[in-house]
Amino acid sequence: MKILTVNAGSSSLKFNCIELPSENELISGYFEKIGMNGSFYSIKMNGNKTKREVDLKDHSDAITYLQEELFSNHIVSSLDEIDGVGHRLVHGGDQFKDSVLITEEVLHECEKFNDLAPLHNPAMLACIRAFQSAMPTTPMVGVFDTSFHQTMEELSYLYSVPFSWYKEYGIRKYGFHGTSHKYITKRMQELLKKDCVNLINCHIGSGGSICCIKESKSIDTTMGFSPNSGIMMGTRSGDIDYSVIPFYMNKSGKTLAEVDTILNKQSGLLGISEKFADHRDIEVGMNEGDHQCILANDMYVERIVGYIAKYFVKLDGKVDALVFTAGLGENAREFREEIVSKLSSLGILIDKEENRKYASYMDVQEGMISSSDSKVPVYVVPTNEELMIALDTYNIIS
Repeated sequence: MKILTVNAGSSSLKFNCIELPSENELISGYFEKIGMNGSFYSIKMNGNKTKREVDLKDHSDAITYLQEELFSNHIVSSLDEIDGVGHRLVHGGDQFKDSVLITEEVLHECEKFNDLAPLHNPAMLACIRAFQSAMPTTPMVGVFDTSFHQTMEELSYLYSVPFSWYKEYGIRKYGFHGTSHKYITKRMQELLKKDCVNLINCHIGSGGSICCIKESKSIDTTMGFSPNSGIMMGTRSGDIDYSVIPFYMNKSGKTLAEVDTILNKQSGLLGISEKFADHRDIEVGMNEGDHQCILANDMYVERIVGYIAKYFVKLDGKVDALVFTAGLGENAREFREEIVSKLSSLGILIDKEENRKYASYMDVQEGMISSSDSKVPVYVVPTNEELMIALDTYNIIS
């Protein structure tokens, strides 16, 4: 089967075409600045990447170019050869506990969550309808970023606010990066040759979340009602005392919308360093002795370590593996070493030589980086959300 995976943002569209069950990626692409000046897209195939500058007024234009690329690169000769389309949806509330076949009823249910993800959900739903128009007979599947975390219990997903907030407005922890955490769980079951695994999975990229996984199910995660909670990130603040917000508004005269923008787009590594959101740039600053870059890195490490320790206790120390994934987790070797070195009191130890071998741009990308006497194995495993979307789509339409 040929499965198309689609990840649409408000001004972007990422796609992959994957052949299953062989898991062979045939082509991938990324459309950027949709509806803006300077729009373009890039295509990757057989390791070769090409970029084309085109006018993309909306997502329908992107879909038209996507189809042309599938034809011109001989991926398909007809859209009927695409057996299914898997769409990433940011928010499924607590309604969708797994991936589902997309129907009109499902789309109407998803629309109810637009106010929970106002920047992403409407664009994704519009993109789904555009694909339905272009490929009316092709089954489509919705894969939700929140669904993997719907196995959390009340004590983990409820906030200590009036219970009516949850009953009336759905205010609770939802968690995100679920597709990545689900993929890592599946991959670790294969690597450890176990049907059920207990993991602490660290998805650390420009955005980051840590997930506590017991018997292959999410029981807690750092992101909450929104992706801004938990650990600090590239531009997101992570956890803060809520009283900071009205205090800062009174002092600065900023509106709530302005403060929300600051907390999501001007905080985290960027806020502390006052220079960089990308950890690679932070590392350069650290090497130059920049105090604020060093501070930003140390705060980042401290917060990640804190959550790992919390989840270690939550699993009663019965942890099959601590896993690092996503951009930073897969590539920042010194960063991984800093984190694990602070976990020695838990008996978690790193093998520095092994750790230096693993990065996505090197020949060795996946494997164990802990020392032989570590009480918990530590792994680096590249995530593959596109493959997880494709697998869910394949399983549902099969």
